[in-house]
Amino acid sequence: MENQLSFVLKLLIISALISVSIKYVAPMWPIPATATNALILVLSPTIILAIALFWRFQTQKQN
Repeated sequence: MENQLSFVLKLLIISALISVSIKYVAPMWPIPATATNALILVLSPTIILAIALFWRFQTQKQN
């Protein structure tokens, strides 16, 4: 139970930090609203997750 609680607490803290950084730090960088930037923003989480899952699959396959 303690392990799950600490995981949820860590997740909550990380989410709050990401939220604060998006709200206050991100506006400091002027990123133009182009189709390329929109595609990068939309597709990057999917690509990162695919790479992470492939990496995990490869490590499990070797063990």
